[in-house]
Amino acid sequence: MRIEVLLDVKTTLGEGPLWDVDQQRLYWIDSFDGRVFRATADGRELRAWDVPQKIGSMALRKDGSGAVVSLARGFHLLDFKTGDVELIHDPEHDLPNNRINDGKVDKRGRFVAGSMDTMEEGPNGALYSLSTDFKVTKLDSGIICSNGPCWSPDGTIFYFTDTWSGEISAYDYDQDTGSVSNRRTFAKVDGSRGGAADGSTVDAEGCLWNALVYDGRLVRYRPDGSVDRVIEMPVKKVTSVMFGGPDLDVLYVTSMAKPPLPRFPGDGVLRGSLFAIHDLGIRGIPEPRFGG
Repeated sequence: MRIEVLLDVKTTLGEGPLWDVDQQRLYWIDSFDGRVFRATADGRELRAWDVPQKIGSMALRKDGSGAVVSLARGFHLLDFKTGDVELIHDPEHDLPNNRINDGKVDKRGRFVAGSMDTMEEGPNGALYSLSTDFKVTKLDSGIICSNGPCWSPDGTIFYFTDTWSGEISAYDYDQDTGSVSNRRTFAKVDGSRGGAADGSTVDAEGCLWNALVYDGRLVRYRPDGSVDRVIEMPVKKVTSVMFGGPDLDVLYVTSMAKPPLPRFPGDGVLRGSLFAIHDLGIRGIPEPRFGG
């Protein structure tokens, strides 16, 4: 295994690595600075788009011309050619202290994303599904900080974490309707070093990878929830993970340069870098695009 600093871009809050198989490009975001990045697998051809609010996550649209982005004030469309951003719907217009956060696309093209309390204190957030015809449905509520949405390889189990709950949850997922049911504990998170579950992805073997933010560890969980592997990273504030590269065998890891709240630890010179982990002997699963 080899950990490489792919790009030292000093993202204030780097998040949401997304590898697109068709374009052979890696996308990721700076959540606090409101920016979407794109680069090749080896970090070349870097470019960025600014968005007008804090951004929680993104998904490429089916034709590749732009993205669905979860901004602080709802779901929007980003046009890559013009840079224009258009509001789809703000499901929490009456909750000014919330913002939409982490999200991913299911096998039927829906974008599932949750919201969070910006102070990460109250259970004021919810989990939403944006359908391919731009209808928003609430899937769950009572969430402090939505993170880590992803699915089992067959799409029938939805994984999700409320970051400060101390666990990763699993739901039964109905691919026909996009509904969730039977929420249960998938894995207990080791918070002994002050870390908490952040972004996740599932590999081709059905194992879930999670970034322990403020702890500097990546944890691979088997489908039964037991810990299979732990990787120590060179920074504490790792935020999310995604497999990519031409063979889907490189694990990309985002990090933050500055913690959102003062009680969290700082990092050294590599803070905010985008990392690539090689030679794990594991492959990921292609990420779907948004749309029918």
